[in-house]
Amino acid sequence: MHYKGYNTTEVKVGSLNSKQHFYMETIEVSRLSALAFFAAGETHYKGQRFYWQNREKTFTLVGLGHAYVIQNDQNQSRFDAVEQEWKQLTKNIVQEEQDLQPILFGGFTFDPQNEVKGEWANFPQSYFAVATHQLVLRNDKAYVSINLITDKPDSAKTFDALRKERDHLIHAAQVKELKTYSKPEMTSYEEPYKEAYLASIGKVTSLIKNQQAQKVVIARSLALQFKEAVTSPQILSHVVHEQPESYLFGLEHGSMLFFGASPERLVKVDNGKAFSSCVAGSIKRGKTAEEDEALGQSLLNDTKNRGEHHYVVEMISQTFDKNCTEVKLPKQPKLLKIRDIQHLYTPVEGTLAREATILQLVKHLHPTPALGGVPRKEAMEIIRQYEPMNRGLYAAPIGWLDADGNGEFAVAIRSAALIENNAYLYAGGGIVADSEPILEYEETLVKFRPMLRALGGQLYE
Repeated sequence: MHYKGYNTTEVKVGSLNSKQHFYMETIEVSRLSALAFFAAGETHYKGQRFYWQNREKTFTLVGLGHAYVIQNDQNQSRFDAVEQEWKQLTKNIVQEEQDLQPILFGGFTFDPQNEVKGEWANFPQSYFAVATHQLVLRNDKAYVSINLITDKPDSAKTFDALRKERDHLIHAAQVKELKTYSKPEMTSYEEPYKEAYLASIGKVTSLIKNQQAQKVVIARSLALQFKEAVTSPQILSHVVHEQPESYLFGLEHGSMLFFGASPERLVKVDNGKAFSSCVAGSIKRGKTAEEDEALGQSLLNDTKNRGEHHYVVEMISQTFDKNCTEVKLPKQPKLLKIRDIQHLYTPVEGTLAREATILQLVKHLHPTPALGGVPRKEAMEIIRQYEPMNRGLYAAPIGWLDADGNGEFAVAIRSAALIENNAYLYAGGGIVADSEPILEYEETLVKFRPMLRALGGQLYE
């Protein structure tokens, strides 16, 4: 087994009780495929894996196995509860090299008050994990870490076994030929509650005209069935190759894989600097460069979409004003173009205030007007009344943080839940006073495209 330099760092971390210890060992290895490392965990760690790649492709994270899980159903206290447990777990960390950190990855569901069960029946409101085997690709370097959290006084044998397992995983990822996966074969395609969705647009626009809200996001789902069970590596391989401009993520929970390719950052914190993205208002891509330019200009000049975008900019900038100093905000949006769709986009950045943290920003930013509505409380009540499904992690925060408080969360749109040979795709749109049901329906078709393509299906133009 050849390692790059074979520099190891072992840290012992204080934790939830005096008997429990957090051991971490990291080695730098020759660069390897993140997908191959994820796939190498199929036999022993299926149901306990995660995958993340940022939009810039400068940071990739893969986790195999659960060294520690933080989960809760504490409603509005859930963000604080995760933060407190993570701080307690890592409070005494001693770190020789700042490159090497234990990372917590997971997500918060969109609405803990939604009582529809469906495919999300067994999913907690907050679900995060520290991986047993953690791969980080950053700055053209690859690091593989073992995380062991135990209350046993002598864990040397356990750690030696994990080292052997780590070596097998690295070998499999570096040496075995990267598998090419075929697309799943779909056997059925359903649009659950299509008529109810169309009817809800009319009802919600009436509520908005009566000034019960200014904007409400209403979503719907597609239900697909396949000839055979679809594996997590199979579907992630297609998402990764087809959606390179987006945040790419996959999170397993038992038999479910939640995955997607989101264009939208919720918040990033890097050495005390905070960044967010206002993404709202969308239109399809053109078949030619000229048509694409014309569609983009029409989006920039469209009153409805500019209004939707303004709500998001206003709310995110206010949140940054409360939690940050030196906030920077461009006066006009620009276009964010990805494979199937183009959006209005305004970046926001600031310096974190003394007491602010990434999870506090997540708590205050979620849900943004782009995914919930305006005002937030009234919009959420309307969504609960008129959306016949549970969004689960769709449109919710998904991402990571480390022991230093750095991290990044995306908004989990352009996403789907896969359970064996069934998949559930999600898409929504902002409803305002002059929204038309059929146009909103067509907008969701455009937003379904990325995940539908990855799953082997296609929509008519």
